[in-house]
Amino acid sequence: MKITGRAEAFIAKPDPALAAILIYGPDAGLVRERLNALTKAVAGGLDDPFRISDIAPDALRDDPARLGDEAAALAFTGGRRVVRIRGATDTVAEPIAAFAEDPVGGALVLITADDLSPRSKLRLAFEKAERAAALPCYADTEQTLEAIIRETLKAAGLTVASDALSWLTDRLGGDRELSRRELEKLVIYMGPVEKGDTKTVTEEDVLACIGDTAAMGLDDLIYATGDGDQATVQRVFARLTNEGTSSISILTSVARHVLRLHETRGRMADGKNLESAMMSLRPPVFFKYKGRFTAQVSKWSEPLLARALDLLNEAEMTAKSTDMPADAVIERALIQIANVARNAKR
Repeated sequence: MKITGRAEAFIAKPDPALAAILIYGPDAGLVRERLNALTKAVAGGLDDPFRISDIAPDALRDDPARLGDEAAALAFTGGRRVVRIRGATDTVAEPIAAFAEDPVGGALVLITADDLSPRSKLRLAFEKAERAAALPCYADTEQTLEAIIRETLKAAGLTVASDALSWLTDRLGGDRELSRRELEKLVIYMGPVEKGDTKTVTEEDVLACIGDTAAMGLDDLIYATGDGDQATVQRVFARLTNEGTSSISILTSVARHVLRLHETRGRMADGKNLESAMMSLRPPVFFKYKGRFTAQVSKWSEPLLARALDLLNEAEMTAKSTDMPADAVIERALIQIANVARNAKR
C-alpha cells in the first residue's frame, strides 16, 4: 500500500502487521528523518546492535537469502528487530520485492531509496503488497514548512515575525534535515528564553544568522537563471544537487522568483512605478539582489515570463510522471530559461 496524507501519524505508530516499509523520494533529509523515526518507534533507539541490523545493497545482491535470515533472527535482549537496507535501487528489487510479497520472521524491514518513478519495480512491489507499505518523501510544501518553522521555534520559546517567516519558507525546504539544521542554528543565535517569556525572530535575525549560508547558493542559481548566465546555472545546480538539495525544490524556488518578476510587471502595468511595485513584494527583495532584480524586471516581458513558467511546469510534470531523470529534466529547463534571458532585449 502507499502511505499518503497521514505520514506523521503512521510513523509515530506503524502498523505492527506490516513487515516492510519502503521510504523513498527526492528529499534525502526527510528520508533519513523518517527512517530514524521508524527505527526508534520499533527498536526504541538507534544504537541497539541486538535489535538493529543493516544490510548493504551490494551484500544483498551477492546473498539474496540474507534478508530473510536477518528478518527471522531473534533479538538477544527481546523486542522486535529492525532490518535496514539503505540506498536500494531496482538492481536489488527482486529479493526485496519477493520478501515484501511473502515476508518471513518478525522483524520490520526498512528500505530507503532515492526518488523512484511510478514504474519502478521496487515501488510497485511495495504499493501492491498487503504487508508492505511505500512511504514517499517529497520536498516540503510551503504549508508544511511553515508548520515546521513555527513548531521548532515555539519549542524554544520563540515566535516569528511574518516577514521572517516568509523569508524562511521561501528559501528552506529543499531538504528536511538541512532545514532543521538551519532552524537549530537560528534557535542558538537567538539565545535562551526565560521561562514565561517569549522572543520574536525578525527578518534581521534571520539574515544575520543564516542569510549567507542557507540561501545564497540557491539565490545565486535563481538570479543566474534570470540573468541568462548558463555557466553559473550549470555549476551551481551541480553543486546543490551533489550536496543533496532536491532538484524539484530548486525548480520550485526558481518558479517563485519568476512569479515575483511577473507580479512586479503586472503592478507596473496597473500604473505603479518600479520601486513601488517592488516594495509591495513579500518577502521583500533581499538588498544584495535589488540591482539584479530591477534589471531582470526591465529585461523580462510578461509574455517571456509566461513562457518561462510554462517551461517550469512542463519540467515538473515530466520529472514527476516519467522515467526520465528529474535532475537532467530540470537542469535542461533552467538552461532553456537562461537562454531566453540571454537573448531578451531590454
